[in-house]
Amino acid sequence: MDEMDPAAESPTRRVTVCYAQPDDSFLVALDVRAGSTLAEAIAVSGVLSRFPEIDLARNKVGLFGKLRPLDTVVRGGDRIEIYRPLQADPMESRRRRARHKAAAAR
Repeated sequence: MDEMDPAAESPTRRVTVCYAQPDDSFLVALDVRAGSTLAEAIAVSGVLSRFPEIDLARNKVGLFGKLRPLDTVVRGGDRIEIYRPLQADPMESRRRRARHKAAAAR
């Protein structure tokens, strides 16, 4: 007899939504209906009302550190992350650190 995965039959999926600011953070586990997208899970989580500066047209989102589009269907156990816009270009920051290190070595 074949055993089926009980999670595959469940009408809901348990996911976690997280967002962090330098001085505040948001982390909530919630159940969403099977077939829900990242956008739907984020909306249900309450993060958008707690942090009104989040603009899903501008802020990138992902799962476990990997960027994903908002229409990605969530799976049980997913950690949905909302990323803040970069404050500085990472390549320019690296160049500035390298110049500073070189100047200090002289």
